Amino acid sequence: MSAASDAAETFRTLHGRAPAGVWSAPGRVNLIGEHTDYNDGFVLPFALPHRLAAAATPREDGVLTVATLGSDGRVQESGPLTIADLRPGSVEGWAAYPAGVAWVLRDQGLGGGADMVIAGDVPSGAGLSSSHALECAVALALLGLAGITPGTGEGSPSLREVARWVQRSENDFVGAPTGLLDQTASLCCTESNVLFLDVRSGEMEQVPFPLEESGVRILIMDTRTKHSHAEGGYGERRRGCERAAELLEAKALRDIGVDGLDTALAKLPGELVPLVRHVVTENQRVLDTVNLLRAGRITEIGPQLNASHVSMRDDYRISTRELDLAVDSAREAGALGARMTGGGFGGSAIALVRESDLDVVGRAVKAAYEAADLRHPRLFTAVPSRGAGRDDL
Repeated sequence: MSAASDAAETFRTLHGRAPAGVWSAPGRVNLIGEHTDYNDGFVLPFALPHRLAAAATPREDGVLTVATLGSDGRVQESGPLTIADLRPGSVEGWAAYPAGVAWVLRDQGLGGGADMVIAGDVPSGAGLSSSHALECAVALALLGLAGITPGTGEGSPSLREVARWVQRSENDFVGAPTGLLDQTASLCCTESNVLFLDVRSGEMEQVPFPLEESGVRILIMDTRTKHSHAEGGYGERRRGCERAAELLEAKALRDIGVDGLDTALAKLPGELVPLVRHVVTENQRVLDTVNLLRAGRITEIGPQLNASHVSMRDDYRISTRELDLAVDSAREAGALGARMTGGGFGGSAIALVRESDLDVVGRAVKAAYEAADLRHPRLFTAVPSRGAGRDDL
């Protein structure tokens, strides 16, 4: 069954009636452009086929109830949450994510309550944006129950605006200092394309990413090592980038180009140099990758992926033993390019692999993990899929 069907069926079981509607949002893979979003830079994500769905019915008492269907078939329920009483820090654990969305929408004058059930198959903690898929599905569900469909004009909020609301819920309610990449990808990506997003201007371009026609696949390698953006490493690096921009008298590191990189680095204390070097060169790698894709040269983007991983490993220092092993073993077995993806400190890596080499590369990665006495990674291929929206059951 689909995520939407699972959510609707579980809703019927818990509440004894069908939901008023079901809305779902995908996880995402960032092809390239890591830690550039909160530096006003460029990113290039695509939506996964994996989704989280929210089945919901409105309530008249301003109370939000949320239940989740786990991969083990068990249902977890939050206690009733009075939306008018929500404050940062008032809800802990997984329930903070839907509660944070309700808190933000309340400030937009949309404080209606709901009964909600969430189900889906985006791997949690894999760096594939499961938390943002959840938040985007909840946002669309609560808006939908209020009769609002984002992005349709006529006074409805744009998808970009909803993405910023979701970011605020994550930053200010949950306490994770994330940028705009994941929310925008989940809401705005389209089938068969990667989303070239200029975070500063909000300008978007759907760039064709014809994997099958080109005889290649994106292999996702979930290392099964957990990460959390709310932990310190992510925030420390973000604060370092903000400090560097101040010292360079720039609005953001986006304003430093590769031509001026050496001059900029000479003005910085040593601990900030690698952070700035990564962000500036990563922005350029995104631009170079987009130009290759526009020209239909998808098989030539591998060196950009490889250089991105080296930069995140050595300069941004967010890779792990497991991620490095996945990337290195995939490349040694014939992948055209590979890199870690997501916020780092665990999660997933991706590899661009010729279809004819998929089995060889997959076996090599598993063998490398076995030789290192590590738990086997979860391997699967993914194609660019549709963004968030209401589901027909």
